[in-house]
Amino acid sequence: MSDLAIVAEKLDAVDELAAKRAEFVLDTASDRAADAAGVYLDGNSLGALPAVVPGRVEDVVRRQWGELRIRSWEESGWWTAPERIGDRIAPLVGAAPGQIVVGDSTSVNVFKALVGAVRMAGEGRDELLVDATTFPTDGYIAESAARMTGCTLRPVEPADVPGALGERTAAVLLNHVDYRTGRLHDLPGLTAAAHEAGAIAVWDLCHSAGALPVGLDEHGVDLAVGCTYKYLNGGPGSPAYLYVRRALQDRFDSPLPGWNSHAEPFGMRTGYEPAPGALRGRVGTPDILSMLALEAALEVWDGVSVEAVRAKSLALTDFFLECVAAYVPEGRVACVTPVAHEERGSQIALRCDDAGDVMKRLIERGVVGDFRAPDVLRFGFTPLYVGFADVERAARVLAQTLA
Repeated sequence: MSDLAIVAEKLDAVDELAAKRAEFVLDTASDRAADAAGVYLDGNSLGALPAVVPGRVEDVVRRQWGELRIRSWEESGWWTAPERIGDRIAPLVGAAPGQIVVGDSTSVNVFKALVGAVRMAGEGRDELLVDATTFPTDGYIAESAARMTGCTLRPVEPADVPGALGERTAAVLLNHVDYRTGRLHDLPGLTAAAHEAGAIAVWDLCHSAGALPVGLDEHGVDLAVGCTYKYLNGGPGSPAYLYVRRALQDRFDSPLPGWNSHAEPFGMRTGYEPAPGALRGRVGTPDILSMLALEAALEVWDGVSVEAVRAKSLALTDFFLECVAAYVPEGRVACVTPVAHEERGSQIALRCDDAGDVMKRLIERGVVGDFRAPDVLRFGFTPLYVGFADVERAARVLAQTLA
């Protein structure tokens, strides 16, 4: 056993989150070769399955739908699921209850947030700033929202946003963590800069929620969106969420009004009157099966603080970089994720000339990360189920693969 493997054993022995691993469905040593047993480092794309979910989904399908049928909208709490689950997510992103509604996809919620932001910004503000390094869909949605609202769209590097803001800026859309590099952007500082310019701050939390403290209320974020299938482990295609700061809720004018967000949804009025609060972020009938699977998945957060998750995340990524430096041949990979803790999310991105082929071979050996064109190996560290022995093993198998 190497020195680093011994260090990993000791770190796992004192890990306060180690017991959470048993609450997930993961590979075991009997599933794969012992030297690469179930190292899942792709939770930044799709979180592992919480063990409680299959039984809960079976109950939803067989009893709630199969037996109670339409009665479940009231008796099983289907109708209130979007806001109830939103309140479950709220403490994970630093929000008080009543400000998050769950439903639709991240893309749809980005559209709601951007158009709603322009409408709140008022006369004379006809410019949208968008993170130039953003996930492509956010850029596509921003471009469409700009066309529909008569705004000019300006892609800007996050660090350059303060200098780009002006009296015509309606809103700025930024990613809390860069999906390629894992760089953590300055949410407090950039939100304050937007407010100083009189603009609305909209944040995409897909790669930060469930991995690190966000502080939406504390930092005065106006609108935020995020998915739930990464660090929140909600399952493939699980519904996203929309956060509307309480002070702005009466002014939020969604571009997608639906019967579910009507003040009197069963009144079937021809005229639209928005529901109070964050409920106006709802649109149509909720996706009950995936939504209740998400609700069950969120139970793994019982008794867990986001601060403890962040501490372990930084320790895991630090240890991974240490192991890579010790094991991987010099010059074979280069880390593109910032080393500074205040600039790092919960993933490590390594530049590698033949990254696509390397990742395929890693996966064949049981170390699952992912590849981003043209040359990036991405490894996501989900502290609820990734341990230090996993990290050491992954770096060791990476070195063997590259050798």
